[in-house]
Amino acid sequence: MPEPSAPADLPPSSSSSPEAGGLLPPELRAWMLLLAATGAIEQQLRPVVKNAFGVSHDEFLVLCLLADQPGTGGLRMTQIAELLGRPKTRLTYQVACLQHAGLITKQSVCGDKRGVEVALTDKARRLLTEASAPLANAVTDALDHTISTAQRDAMCGFLPHPPASTDTE
Repeated sequence: MPEPSAPADLPPSSSSSPEAGGLLPPELRAWMLLLAATGAIEQQLRPVVKNAFGVSHDEFLVLCLLADQPGTGGLRMTQIAELLGRPKTRLTYQVACLQHAGLITKQSVCGDKRGVEVALTDKARRLLTEASAPLANAVTDALDHTISTAQRDAMCGFLPHPPASTDTE
Protein backbone atom coordinates (compact mmCIF):
# COMPACT_ATOMS: atom_id res chain seq x y z
CA MET A 1 0.00 0.00 0.00
CA PRO A 2 1.46 3.41 -0.89
CA GLU A 3 2.35 5.68 1.96
CA PRO A 4 -0.10 8.57 2.42
CA SER A 5 1.39 12.04 2.14
CA ALA A 6 -1.61 13.67 3.76
CA PRO A 7 -5.03 12.55 4.99
CA ALA A 8 -7.69 12.07 2.34
CA ASP A 9 -9.61 15.14 3.46
CA LEU A 10 -6.51 17.35 3.31
CA PRO A 11 -5.13 17.28 -0.22
CA PRO A 12 -1.46 18.09 -0.52
CA SER A 13 -0.86 21.79 -0.87
CA SER A 14 1.32 23.25 -3.57
CA SER A 15 2.87 25.51 -1.00
CA SER A 16 3.62 25.49 2.67
CA SER A 17 3.19 29.22 3.24
CA PRO A 18 0.63 31.86 2.36
CA GLU A 19 3.37 34.02 0.82
CA ALA A 20 4.07 31.35 -1.81
CA GLY A 21 0.44 31.17 -2.89
CA GLY A 22 -1.07 28.76 -0.39
CA LEU A 23 -3.94 29.90 1.79
CA LEU A 24 -3.05 28.16 5.05
CA PRO A 25 -0.03 29.01 7.17
CA PRO A 26 2.04 25.95 8.13
CA GLU A 27 0.79 26.11 11.73
CA LEU A 28 -2.86 25.88 10.64
CA ARG A 29 -2.08 23.14 8.12
CA ALA A 30 -0.35 21.17 10.92
CA TRP A 31 -3.40 21.72 13.15
CA MET A 32 -5.70 20.40 10.42
CA LEU A 33 -3.47 17.34 10.02
CA LEU A 34 -3.61 16.76 13.76
CA LEU A 35 -7.41 17.03 13.71
CA ALA A 36 -7.63 14.54 10.84
CA ALA A 37 -5.38 12.09 12.69
CA THR A 38 -7.42 12.56 15.87
CA GLY A 39 -10.65 11.88 13.99
CA ALA A 40 -9.18 8.71 12.50
CA ILE A 41 -8.05 7.56 15.94
CA GLU A 42 -11.51 8.17 17.38
CA GLN A 43 -13.09 6.13 14.56
CA GLN A 44 -10.71 3.22 15.21
CA LEU A 45 -11.20 3.40 18.99
CA ARG A 46 -15.01 3.48 19.04
CA PRO A 47 -15.62 -0.24 18.45
CA VAL A 48 -12.72 -1.26 20.71
CA VAL A 49 -14.04 0.96 23.51
CA LYS A 50 -17.62 -0.27 23.05
CA ASN A 51 -16.49 -3.91 23.10
CA ALA A 52 -14.12 -3.58 26.07
CA PHE A 53 -16.06 -1.16 28.27
CA GLY A 54 -19.61 -0.92 26.93
CA VAL A 55 -19.44 2.89 27.02
CA SER A 56 -19.34 5.72 24.50
CA HIS A 57 -16.14 7.33 23.27
CA ASP A 58 -16.88 10.48 25.31
CA GLU A 59 -17.37 8.40 28.45
CA PHE A 60 -14.12 6.58 27.67
CA LEU A 61 -12.30 9.94 27.62
CA VAL A 62 -13.43 10.48 31.22
CA LEU A 63 -11.98 7.09 32.12
CA CYS A 64 -8.70 8.02 30.43
CA LEU A 65 -8.41 11.25 32.42
CA LEU A 66 -9.04 9.37 35.64
CA ALA A 67 -6.62 6.59 34.69
CA ASP A 68 -3.90 9.20 34.22
CA GLN A 69 -4.15 10.31 37.86
CA PRO A 70 -1.40 9.09 40.18
CA GLY A 71 -2.29 6.22 42.49
CA THR A 72 -6.01 5.85 42.99
CA GLY A 73 -6.62 9.59 42.89
CA GLY A 74 -9.68 11.10 41.32
CA LEU A 75 -10.63 14.39 39.77
CA ARG A 76 -13.29 16.93 40.53
CA MET A 77 -16.06 17.05 37.98
CA THR A 78 -15.26 20.70 37.23
CA GLN A 79 -11.67 19.73 36.36
CA ILE A 80 -12.86 16.99 34.02
CA ALA A 81 -15.32 19.34 32.32
CA GLU A 82 -12.56 21.91 31.79
CA LEU A 83 -10.00 19.37 30.53
CA LEU A 84 -12.45 17.85 28.05
CA GLY A 85 -14.07 21.14 27.10
CA ARG A 86 -17.51 19.73 27.92
CA PRO A 87 -20.48 21.42 29.56
CA LYS A 88 -20.95 20.31 33.16
CA THR A 89 -24.49 19.11 32.41
CA ARG A 90 -23.20 16.74 29.72
CA LEU A 91 -20.49 15.49 32.06
CA THR A 92 -23.07 14.81 34.77
CA TYR A 93 -24.87 12.45 32.39
CA GLN A 94 -21.60 10.73 31.35
CA VAL A 95 -20.54 10.27 34.97
CA ALA A 96 -23.95 8.78 35.81
CA CYS A 97 -23.55 6.27 32.96
CA LEU A 98 -20.04 5.35 34.10
CA GLN A 99 -21.18 4.99 37.69
CA HIS A 100 -24.11 2.79 36.61
CA ALA A 101 -21.63 0.59 34.68
CA GLY A 102 -19.55 0.21 37.85
CA LEU A 103 -16.53 1.97 36.32
CA ILE A 104 -16.27 5.01 38.60
CA THR A 105 -17.14 6.08 42.10
CA LYS A 106 -18.48 9.51 42.98
CA GLN A 107 -18.17 11.25 46.32
CA SER A 108 -18.52 14.71 47.82
CA VAL A 109 -15.32 16.63 48.40
CA CYS A 110 -14.68 17.13 52.10
CA GLY A 111 -15.37 20.71 53.12
CA ASP A 112 -17.04 21.68 49.83
CA LYS A 113 -20.78 21.04 49.60
CA ARG A 114 -20.84 21.53 45.83
CA GLY A 115 -17.60 19.70 45.01
CA VAL A 116 -17.84 16.18 43.60
CA GLU A 117 -14.85 13.96 42.92
CA VAL A 118 -14.88 10.87 40.73
CA ALA A 119 -12.37 8.03 40.64
CA LEU A 120 -11.91 4.73 38.83
CA THR A 121 -13.13 1.50 40.35
CA ASP A 122 -11.05 -1.66 40.43
CA LYS A 123 -13.26 -2.99 37.63
CA ALA A 124 -12.33 -0.03 35.41
CA ARG A 125 -8.63 -0.47 36.19
CA ARG A 126 -8.83 -4.15 35.28
CA LEU A 127 -10.65 -3.42 32.02
CA LEU A 128 -8.15 -0.71 31.08
CA THR A 129 -5.28 -3.11 31.71
CA GLU A 130 -6.93 -5.86 29.66
CA ALA A 131 -7.77 -3.50 26.79
CA SER A 132 -4.45 -1.65 26.63
CA ALA A 133 -3.03 -3.66 23.69
CA PRO A 134 -6.17 -3.37 21.49
CA LEU A 135 -6.45 0.34 22.34
CA ALA A 136 -2.80 0.98 21.45
CA ASN A 137 -3.19 -1.03 18.23
CA ALA A 138 -6.24 1.03 17.25
CA VAL A 139 -4.26 4.25 17.67
CA THR A 140 -1.31 2.88 15.70
CA ASP A 141 -3.55 1.59 12.89
CA ALA A 142 -5.34 4.92 12.61
CA LEU A 143 -2.06 6.82 12.37
CA ASP A 144 -0.65 4.34 9.85
CA HIS A 145 -3.64 4.93 7.54
CA THR A 146 -3.91 8.68 8.03
CA ILE A 147 -0.49 10.26 7.92
CA SER A 148 2.91 9.61 6.37
CA THR A 149 5.67 7.80 8.20
CA ALA A 150 7.60 11.04 8.72
CA GLN A 151 4.50 12.77 10.09
CA ARG A 152 3.74 9.78 12.31
CA ASP A 153 7.30 9.79 13.67
CA ALA A 154 7.01 13.50 14.46
CA MET A 155 3.63 13.01 16.13
CA CYS A 156 4.86 9.99 18.06
CA GLY A 157 7.59 12.18 19.51
CA PHE A 158 4.82 13.61 21.67
CA LEU A 159 3.54 10.18 22.69
CA PRO A 160 5.07 7.79 25.22
CA HIS A 161 7.18 5.10 23.64
CA PRO A 162 6.11 1.48 24.15
CA PRO A 163 8.73 -0.93 25.45
CA ALA A 164 10.95 -2.38 22.74
CA SER A 165 9.66 -5.61 21.29
CA THR A 166 11.67 -8.74 21.87
CA ASP A 167 10.25 -10.39 18.76
CA THR A 168 12.60 -10.96 15.85
CA GLU A 169 11.37 -11.05 12.30
